[in-house]
Amino acid sequence: MDREEIDEYVQRCQQLIESSPQMDEENTKVKLVQPFLELLGWDLYSTEVALEYTIPMASGSTHVDYALLVGDSPVVFVEAKPVRSTLTDNEVQQLRSYMRQELDVDWGILTNGKSFEVLTKNNHRKDGEEVSVVQFDLDDLAENPDVLELLTKESIRSGKSDEVAEQVAETNRAIRHLQNNEDSVTESITEAVESEVGELTVDLEEQSREFVQNLVSVLQEQRHFVSEDSLKIEEESTSQKTKSGPSIETGDQVVENKQGYVIRFSDGMVIPRDNTDIQTRQKENMGAAVDYLIDEYNLINEIEIPHSPPRARKNCSINNEPVHPTGEEMRQPYELTNGHFLHTSLNTRGKKTRLRDLAEKVGLSVEFLSEWKSN
Repeated sequence: MDREEIDEYVQRCQQLIESSPQMDEENTKVKLVQPFLELLGWDLYSTEVALEYTIPMASGSTHVDYALLVGDSPVVFVEAKPVRSTLTDNEVQQLRSYMRQELDVDWGILTNGKSFEVLTKNNHRKDGEEVSVVQFDLDDLAENPDVLELLTKESIRSGKSDEVAEQVAETNRAIRHLQNNEDSVTESITEAVESEVGELTVDLEEQSREFVQNLVSVLQEQRHFVSEDSLKIEEESTSQKTKSGPSIETGDQVVENKQGYVIRFSDGMVIPRDNTDIQTRQKENMGAAVDYLIDEYNLINEIEIPHSPPRARKNCSINNEPVHPTGEEMRQPYELTNGHFLHTSLNTRGKKTRLRDLAEKVGLSVEFLSEWKSN
């Protein structure tokens, strides 16, 4: 898809929403949703798009806002809500019930013009349960436009969307299994390593648990919704950027060179703060990021000390002395600005997981840029 066209669509919609945050449903459809369908390649002025499509129900009939058709058969249902509303579980269930009435409708899109949820039928179940494949908003679309490859007319008609959805479903199943069975998977890994090499001086169970958690993070990060062609273009673009060393846009701040372990919080703060002296060590930037959360968001008051990450049994993230709750000394502790100590003896994935956990405690999300991505 054309990146400039997507950027123009996102900017236009953001401006419309900013100027009319209480936009009603009809205006949302005309100004936001219909341009979205056109962006995906669907011709609103042809028979491939039906408005107020009639759906037979047990008690009579109802209507879905848009049906996208291939030939005479609807393949995608689109339900629109006003910008001023928030998408709810009840509305997702409503769209699921619509999809259930039409055998050929494998895809559903629920949107209020600024947030989107995409559903598809799970063909691995006899009942063909409708499952959520991806959720995104306009800001996400600006960062990762390739998500639209899942929904283009060409992808739907060629069956590529089904292939991508299958890959996503497999990844989601793996993530759910690892999350729901973390203890048993951790135990299996621990036993496997012990049977191969015997007892070790490190806490093998904790290392195995971190491996499982890091694997989940990897699967989540690599869960892309892109075609082979767009992935190839993205890789070529990334290669060119690495050679030329362009700046990374960060709101009011710009990281001038793509080097070092750069951390960006959702409030716009970038670590390290001094763009002319980008440090390359993970430990220092991890510590500086936590110092920022303490100084600006009073992180210590939002957590219990010692603070342990979710499901960690022995090691903690932050303590008021450089030891874990078990009494074992922290390796490579980082002394924080307020005298507490941060556990940094982790692999790259472990550091990222800890920072995500701490950022969430104060209502922020976090991105890892530059050299984080190559580890």
